[in-house]
Amino acid sequence: MSADTRVVFAGVTFNNPVVAASGTFGFGREYSEYYDLSELGGICTKGLTLAPRLGNPPPRIAETPMGMLNSVGLQNPGVEEFIRYELPFMRRFDTRVIANIAGESAAEYAAMAERLSDAGVDMIEVNVSCPNVKNGGLQFGVSAAAVAEVTREVRRRANVPVMVKLSPNVTDITEMARAAESEGADAVSLINTLLGMRIDIKTRRPVLANNTGGLSGAAVLPVALRMIWQTRQAVRIPILGMGGITTGADAVEALLAGASLVGVGTASFSYPEAALSIRDGIAEYMNQNKIGSVSELTGSVILN
Repeated sequence: MSADTRVVFAGVTFNNPVVAASGTFGFGREYSEYYDLSELGGICTKGLTLAPRLGNPPPRIAETPMGMLNSVGLQNPGVEEFIRYELPFMRRFDTRVIANIAGESAAEYAAMAERLSDAGVDMIEVNVSCPNVKNGGLQFGVSAAAVAEVTREVRRRANVPVMVKLSPNVTDITEMARAAESEGADAVSLINTLLGMRIDIKTRRPVLANNTGGLSGAAVLPVALRMIWQTRQAVRIPILGMGGITTGADAVEALLAGASLVGVGTASFSYPEAALSIRDGIAEYMNQNKIGSVSELTGSVILN
């Protein structure tokens, strides 16, 4: 029996369950020199904003044991340049294009969602780990009311499925997932990076110019699995699970915990073909265990 790795996720068919995570893959140009991007289930673009952004000053990347910290600051060319220059390139490949958007107000998110869905992306990923300028800079993602507001406004304006990317830097991630679902989100993705810090003991200063940054990489996998599992119990909409997935076995764990798709991020920095290796690892596990479809794995963990 040959494993069927296709996944129908929020009404969209993916050729396989592996998606390149936002912020780690750019728009795919650099990775396309290593392999055919059609081999991926999908690509989440780097975070897009209405206007171009230069991002934070360097240093803005730091290695950590089993991972990395980043404080890039959403450097990107802006929505219109993406539509004009990057989207046509991404559309050359037989893979799903998921536009990750970041805004400073619910109205900004909604405007971007409408423009991008009209331009022909397959799905919108709403990054709520952004400061809400109308609420003193507090991140949207740490308030259920703010998550609900953004989701509601984006859902009203988008004509493609909407997925909300949840922050792990909260007391209860299921509260945020329920808020997104209640206002029409078609899916959620999690986890975004954990807030972290490194200090140079010679200078006694933080390694990153922004002092703190987002922690990703293999070290966060157990946290991600716990939050995916919790969220699966709380909502009915599907989950794109990510956070520390480095091997096919890691991806299978995320699927068992409740994910329908898996995102590969930091692993691609050290091994550009990581996503393909992980895809093949999932298929191998399915064949070895006589599992016919990826959907049979989703949420099938057997609890003690």
